[in-house]
Amino acid sequence: MVLLQSQYRKAVQRPLARSAQSARPSGPPRIQSGRLAFSLVPQAATLYPIRMPISDWFSRRERYTRVAEPSAKRPVPDGIWSKCASCNQVIYQKQMARNFKVCPHCQHHFEMSALERIDMLADDGSFVELDAGLEAADPLRFRALKTYTESLEQAKARSGAREAIVTGTAMLGGRPIMLGAMDFRFVGGSMGSVVGEKVARAFDEAGQRRLPVLMVASSGGARMQEGMLALMQMAKTSAAVGRFKKAGPPFISILADPTSGGVTASFPTLADIIIAEPGAFVGFTGPRVIEDTIKQKLPPGFQRAEFVLEHGMVDMVLPRELHLEIIARLLDYLSGGA
Repeated sequence: MVLLQSQYRKAVQRPLARSAQSARPSGPPRIQSGRLAFSLVPQAATLYPIRMPISDWFSRRERYTRVAEPSAKRPVPDGIWSKCASCNQVIYQKQMARNFKVCPHCQHHFEMSALERIDMLADDGSFVELDAGLEAADPLRFRALKTYTESLEQAKARSGAREAIVTGTAMLGGRPIMLGAMDFRFVGGSMGSVVGEKVARAFDEAGQRRLPVLMVASSGGARMQEGMLALMQMAKTSAAVGRFKKAGPPFISILADPTSGGVTASFPTLADIIIAEPGAFVGFTGPRVIEDTIKQKLPPGFQRAEFVLEHGMVDMVLPRELHLEIIARLLDYLSGGA
């Protein structure tokens, strides 16, 4: 749109001059329109052009926010403090150990190793390990990003265990039992040929000696590096439980976080009493796989201990501080007080 000089003065300059006379601004405000800007000052109006390339609008801006460099923090020595994954509180490790590795703020149950489980459940100095020398082989010569043999060596170095389960005889509250505990740190607590063999031998030995069995499960399922040999352990351990039950002693299992896959589908869920720890994941496959399969949103807390208790998959959800008392009472009741 083109304005003649007389039209421009009438439409723009005169109204601006009048508004400048009545305004009392604290500074010289500017009105910018297109490539022209008007500077309003008391008693006058000045018209002048602004010649600024549009690229300068962006070049004048700060492209990045300057952040002060963080101050050096004092390092906290390893092995003294732990941070709760649930409530983010910092916990003194000695306090957590006294509390059976349970957060004192939110009652979150931390992962326990097999030996820590045994130390918590067995009477002092009573545990005698069975089949400690059994170790996995690599019959399939499995190789992915690394070989199965390399995975086993790394798991042994990381966990200090030879396999994903430790079994043996012990005393619990003065009563002899067969005790087994899985270790999730060893290849995710997965069940391969050695785990299945140790479980089957433990049940057979307990049946012969008429000892009650207490098994603590914590596993991601069957060990994929052993293929079909690992899947066969589901049937093998289930058959061992069946033989044991004919002998008569009770079988109690504890499902820790997580208990899933082929382990959930075998010996732990065949117990006379099934106990789950608070918040433990208990299921066969993960919720995301189920949602993708059935095309439905799963309810909140699905496959957690409290959910499966409500739906009858477990008999009780029991915090660790009550394990000894309640399990001793259950063994006494199931054994007829003998």
